[in-house]
Amino acid sequence: MSRINVSGLTFCYEGSYDNIFENASFYMDTDWKLGLIGRNGKGKTTLLNLLMGRYEYEGSIQASVDFDYFPFPISENMYDRDTIDVIGHIHPDYELWKICRELDLLNTDAGILYRPYRTLSPGEQTKVMLAVLFSRDNAFLLIDEPTNHLDAATRATVQSYLITKKGFILVSHDRNILDAVIDHVLVLEKDKIRTEKGNFTSWWENKQRRDAFELAENEKLKQEIKKLEASARRTAVWADKVERKKIGFNPIEEPDRCKDTRCYIGEKSRRMQQRRKNLENRQNKAIDEKSKLLKNLDEAGELKLTFLQHHKEVYIRMTDFQVYYGENGDAVTAVPAHPFYGDSGKNSVTVTTVPAKPFHMELKRGERVALAGQNGCGKSSIIKSILLSPDAQVLGGIPVDIAGEHLRYSGSMELAKGLKISYIRQNSEFLNGPLDHYIDRIGVSNSLFKAVLRQLDFDRVQFDKPMDEYSDGQKKKVLVAGSLLQQAHLYIWDEPLNYMDVFSRMQIEKLILKFQPTMLLVEHDGSFAQQCATRTIEMTT
Repeated sequence: MSRINVSGLTFCYEGSYDNIFENASFYMDTDWKLGLIGRNGKGKTTLLNLLMGRYEYEGSIQASVDFDYFPFPISENMYDRDTIDVIGHIHPDYELWKICRELDLLNTDAGILYRPYRTLSPGEQTKVMLAVLFSRDNAFLLIDEPTNHLDAATRATVQSYLITKKGFILVSHDRNILDAVIDHVLVLEKDKIRTEKGNFTSWWENKQRRDAFELAENEKLKQEIKKLEASARRTAVWADKVERKKIGFNPIEEPDRCKDTRCYIGEKSRRMQQRRKNLENRQNKAIDEKSKLLKNLDEAGELKLTFLQHHKEVYIRMTDFQVYYGENGDAVTAVPAHPFYGDSGKNSVTVTTVPAKPFHMELKRGERVALAGQNGCGKSSIIKSILLSPDAQVLGGIPVDIAGEHLRYSGSMELAKGLKISYIRQNSEFLNGPLDHYIDRIGVSNSLFKAVLRQLDFDRVQFDKPMDEYSDGQKKKVLVAGSLLQQAHLYIWDEPLNYMDVFSRMQIEKLILKFQPTMLLVEHDGSFAQQCATRTIEMTT
C-alpha cells in the first residue's frame, strides 16, 4: 500500500486559452477503488492520460507504481489475428495462466483466446482486455468506461468482477456500478479536485448537503448586503448633509449658531464619514464572502420538451415479428441469432433471424417501453424495422446506413399513419464538421439548440469547434439536444446515454418523468431504465 501524490497540477491543451486543471493537488491510495466523476469535457480522460505520462504538465505526480490504461489501443490489422496474438502485442510479457485465471473469474471460456479478435462480441472483447489488465502485478489501473455498449448481463458480470478487485480508478457513468464497486470518489468539481470516502450515492448526498448549505449562506449574505446597502445610502445622505454644514452658515436660518460650533460639526462629520466607511467595508467583506460560495455548485438547468399527441391510441403493434439477415436469397429458415462483429456482409453465409423468438409489442400513447436483452438479441433490428416502415415519418431523415438496408421480416407490423418519430442512434461517429451545419440539417432553432446544450453544461467555446473534436459524451449531448427540440409523436432512443456524464443522465431522467413523452428505449444503464420506463420487454437470444 502506497500513496500517489499529485501537487500543483496545471495543464491545458496546445492552442487552448483555458486550463483544464489549475494548481490541483490531491492524493490517492494504491489500495483504493476510486470512481472518477465529472461532467463531459471536464478532463476525466485527460487526467488519466496525465497519470500515464502522455502529456507535458506543470506540477508533480509522484507514484511508486506503474499505471496501466483500459481500453488498450488495437490497430486495425490486429483485428483479424487470434485473440492470444492481440494480447501478446499489447503485453509481450504476459503469463497465460494469469489470463486464464482472470477469464475464469469473468465466467468466460479461455477458448476465446484462439478465436479471431474481430469475431468476439463487445462483451467478450471487454472481458479479455480486463483479464489482461488485472493479470499484471504492481500496477495501478486506469479503467475508462468499460461498460459502454454492453448488455445488462455482461455489465453485471463486469460489476461482480470489479467488486473483488482493488487498486484502480474507474470512469463510469453507471450509478449502479459505481455504488457497487467503488469505496472512494475522485470528483472533478468546477474549481478543484476532491477525494472522498464512499460510493456515488454517499458522495451525492454529501454534495447536496454542501450545496444546500452554500445556497442558504448565499441567501443570508444577499439579505445582509441589501441591508448594508440601504444603511450605507442613509448614512451617506446624513454624512453629506453634515459635511455641507461644516463651513459657513445662514444666520437667518440658524440664528442660534456661532462660530464656536464649527469644531463640533467637524467632529460629527468625521464620525459620520467613518461610519460610512465602516459600512462600505462590511458590505465589501460580505460580497467577498458571497463570491467564495457556489463555486462548486453544479446547477443543472431544467430541460423542456414539447411533443405531439397522435389521434390514435396505439402507435405500434407488432405480432409474431422477426427480421431476417443473410445472403441465402429467399431462405427464411430461422437459426439461433448470433451477432456478427466486423464486416458481416463479406462473411455471413447463413440467414440469421432476430429476435430468435417471434416478437410481440403494442406501444400505446403515453407509454415508455424499454427493450432489454443481450447484445445481438434483435433490439436494434426492431428499431430499424420501425424506422423503415412507410407509415413512419423520421424527423431529420432516416440515417443513410439504415435507409440502405433491405430488411425482410415475417409476422405483422402496424404503425399509426403519419407517425412522427425522433430518433437517436447508437453511433455518434458520423458527427463532424461545424455544429451550425448539423443544426441546419435537422431543421431546429439554432439559438434554442445551443441553449439546450448550455443546460447540459456545454461550454460556449465548444460551439465554434468542429464536432470531430468533441468527446464521445459531448457528441451524445448533441444528439439528445436535437431530439428534444424535434416535435414528435414518438421518441426512439437507441442507447442515448453511452459516454454521457451522470449529471446529464439525471437531468434527462427528470425531463422524461416530468413531461412523460411516448418513447421506445434501448438503454443498458439499469438505474435510468428503471426510473424512466413504464414497461420493459425482455428479449432473448
